[in-house]
Amino acid sequence: MTLWILLAVMSLVAVGFAVWPLYRHQRSLSPLIGAAVILVVALSSGLYYRQGSPDLPSGGAGAAAPGMDDAINALAERLAVDPNNPEGWQMLGRSYMSLGNYSGAIEAFEKAIELESAQNPQALVSLGEALLASTGSEIDGRVASLFENALALDPNNSQALFYGGIGAFNRGDTDLAAERWERLLGLNPPAEIQGILEQRIAEWRGEAPPAVQHPEMPVAESTEVPEEAPAEAPSGPLSEGAVVRARISLSAEALAALPAEATVFLIARDPAVPVPPIAAARRRLSELPAYVEIGDRESMVPGRELSNFAEFELIARVSLSGQPGAQPGDWFGSIIVAPAGGNDVELEIHEQVQ
Repeated sequence: MTLWILLAVMSLVAVGFAVWPLYRHQRSLSPLIGAAVILVVALSSGLYYRQGSPDLPSGGAGAAAPGMDDAINALAERLAVDPNNPEGWQMLGRSYMSLGNYSGAIEAFEKAIELESAQNPQALVSLGEALLASTGSEIDGRVASLFENALALDPNNSQALFYGGIGAFNRGDTDLAAERWERLLGLNPPAEIQGILEQRIAEWRGEAPPAVQHPEMPVAESTEVPEEAPAEAPSGPLSEGAVVRARISLSAEALAALPAEATVFLIARDPAVPVPPIAAARRRLSELPAYVEIGDRESMVPGRELSNFAEFELIARVSLSGQPGAQPGDWFGSIIVAPAGGNDVELEIHEQVQ
């Protein structure tokens, strides 16, 4: 089993973090199999949906694909007749999550958990994600308990390790947070995700962060301020899996204040649920201005692909510390992106974090 695109997110599944443990081992829906087939066919026409992999909230998702509502209603009706099917309730919960119906997803996951006496770690994680999406709150209280219980049942559940690490950090237990994300690293996430995990782990361990180097660009030896040069205009459509292409540039003030070897993070996030980000990519300041693509390949959490969002916030941040989190002195720029209105955008880094 390999990891999804950290977290395909992580779809938790065969792209991104690729295929997560437990997802391929889901049992059949027995009497609900007919409804399941209809549901999957409908979802495939409008969503990135993986067999057995949990879908995370897609906050800005657009209108449902034709027939999707009917398919989901048919599944709900089958479950009303045969309510003792935990797999059916989990499928219904994931379907509701894809549509942004978090209250419906919470109810469905709670029924699945009740039927399995809270012994299915993936159901616990799915409920935790639904509660997070519904409230936008921190990982604490009941939500934290769900991820902790999932880890007790399956110490290598990728999503539980991801959220459990954040929860441990929020409680001030940086050693446990680092330990969990180190275990997550052992599941071989994509290279872009590895860099972010490694840097945050080093921060939690009180160690020097690892050197950040773009795989296709050597670390600049000079610390001179780069001169603003025109970026070569892109030609043709976006590459496979990309959702948006941003021309990232710097204001004259930012250019004069920043060292050429600084790290630039490009982050896509749901403004309503900013943590965790939807997707993230990394470049060096010496590469700017440049056109950078970001999409499902850079997804941070399984089942939460960027292509499922009708609108999201795109942030370019120059990190003086090399860490993805904003620190005083960093420079950034942000815009709201609606891919349906165009896939090419301009993003200037011109504000400083105070």
